[in-house]
Amino acid sequence: MEFNVKSGNPEKQRTACLIIAVSQPRKLSRAGEMIDKVSDGYLSTIIRRGDMDGKLGQTLFLHHVPGTLADRVLLVGCGKDKDLNERNYIKILDHLSKALNQTGAMEAHSYLTDINIRGRDIHWKVRQNVMTLLNNRYYFDMLKSKKQDPKKGQRKLLMNVPSRRDLQTGEQAIKEGAAISSGMGLTRDLGNLPANICTPTYLAESAIKLGKTFSKLKINILEESDMKALNMGSLLSVSAGSQQPAKLISIEYSAGKKDEKPVVLVGKGVTFDTGGISLKPGLAMDEMKFDMCGAASVFGTIKAIAEMQLPVNVVGIIPTTENMPGSIATKPGDIVTSMSGQTIEILNTDAEGRLILCDALTYAEKFDPKYVIDIATLTGACIIALGRVPSAVIGNHSPLINDLISSGKNIEDKVWKLPLWDEYQDQLKSNFADIANIGGREAGTITAACFLSRFTKKYHWAHLDIAGTAWVTGDKKGATGRPVPLLTQFILDQITD
Repeated sequence: MEFNVKSGNPEKQRTACLIIAVSQPRKLSRAGEMIDKVSDGYLSTIIRRGDMDGKLGQTLFLHHVPGTLADRVLLVGCGKDKDLNERNYIKILDHLSKALNQTGAMEAHSYLTDINIRGRDIHWKVRQNVMTLLNNRYYFDMLKSKKQDPKKGQRKLLMNVPSRRDLQTGEQAIKEGAAISSGMGLTRDLGNLPANICTPTYLAESAIKLGKTFSKLKINILEESDMKALNMGSLLSVSAGSQQPAKLISIEYSAGKKDEKPVVLVGKGVTFDTGGISLKPGLAMDEMKFDMCGAASVFGTIKAIAEMQLPVNVVGIIPTTENMPGSIATKPGDIVTSMSGQTIEILNTDAEGRLILCDALTYAEKFDPKYVIDIATLTGACIIALGRVPSAVIGNHSPLINDLISSGKNIEDKVWKLPLWDEYQDQLKSNFADIANIGGREAGTITAACFLSRFTKKYHWAHLDIAGTAWVTGDKKGATGRPVPLLTQFILDQITD
C-alpha cells in the first residue's frame, strides 16, 4: 500500500474516496463543514436525518456528493470530542480500515489527520495511520494452498496535513510507519510459522538472509561446539533433549559513530517449548511455537532500523533452541555451569528461557554495550499480573526503564514497571548451587528477572516480559508483532538525545 501526504481543501481533491470525520452529537469536522458548504448542506441534511450521528465506529458511504470532485465520501464516526485520545484514535483507524476494504475504491484521501488528539502532532497521527492500516492488512497464508488475493483493498492513501510546511514532517512519519510495520510483519511471520519449519537453524538462515538484504548488517552464527568452548552450559542444558542443534545468532547493525556504544537487544528464541522433563499440560501447547517471539521481535526491530537507515549502532543477540523431553534431556535437580561461572540448580526444566538468556546476557558483555534490553515470553505469571495490555519492564537502571516507558507511551506499545528488590532474591537460594532457576509460585515474573539480574551487573539492563503481548489466542490466534514499535521508538528516541 502506498502512502502520501498533501495539503489542500477537501472540495478540490479529485479522488475515488474522500474521508471525513464526524463527531458526536452529529458534528462535522472542519473539512466536513467545507464539503457541506460547497454541497449546499448535503452532509448536514444526511446527518440531521439520523443516518450518521458520529458514534465511534460508524461509517457511511455517500456517492456523488454535489460540489466535490470525489467519486464517494466516507463519513467516519469519531465519538465525543472529549473522549478523543490515542486509544480511540486507533479504534477510529481500525474502523476506517474495515470500511476501505469493503469498497471498490483503490485510492482515497483522508482528513482524519485533522482530528485533534491532545498532545499529539501531525507526525504522530500520520505515522499511526500508516502503522494501523498496514498492520490491519497483514495476513498469514504462507502455508495455505489457496492464497489471499493481494490485490484486494486499498492501494493508495493520501493524508491531509495542515500546510505545505508540514509535508516533510508527514513524509518522515510515513517512512517510519512503513518501516515499523515491515519489521512487525517479519516478527509476525516468524512467530506464526510452525515449529517444524521455524527451527533454530531456520532462524539462523533468516538472519543470513536479512544480512544479504541490508549491507550494514554483519551476521555471526555460533554452533553448539562454539558455545561449549565458551562454557555456555546453561544454554546447552536446554538444547540437550532436542535433535535440533541450538544456535547463538548475533546481528550487528553499524551505522552510528565508530566510538558510539551499541544498544544490545537479546531475544529469547525457544522455537518450541514442551517444558522438557517438566512437561507442560497438553491444552494449547501448540501456542508454544510463539515462545520465540522475543527473538522474532529482535529480527523485526533490526529490519525496521535498517530500512530507515538510522544513524545508530545496534546489536541483536538471539539464543535459540527447542526445549524437548529427550532421553538425554536435562532433569529437575541437575546442576549446570553458566558462561559467567555461576552454577545453577535446575529445579524446573520449564523455566528454560532464563537459562538460555543468562548465557546470552553474559555474551553481550563483549560488545561493550550502552544498554542491554532482553525481550522474552518468559513467565505465565506476567499474564496473571498484567493481562495482555502492557508488557512488563524490570531492570537495574532507572533512566533506561523510564525511557522505555516513555517510548511505549509515545507509540502506544505500553509497558509497566515491576520492582527488582533485593528481598525477592532470597527466593532463588539453592542448597546445592549458586542459584536456583525458579523462586516458587509467588512473584514469578519478578523472580525470573531477579535470576537474570545476576548476569547483568556489568552494564545497564532492562528486561521486557512479553508473555501477555507477543501473541493473541482464540479465534484471532497469531503473533502481534509487539514490542517492535516500542523498541524501534526507543532507538529513535536515542538519536534525538
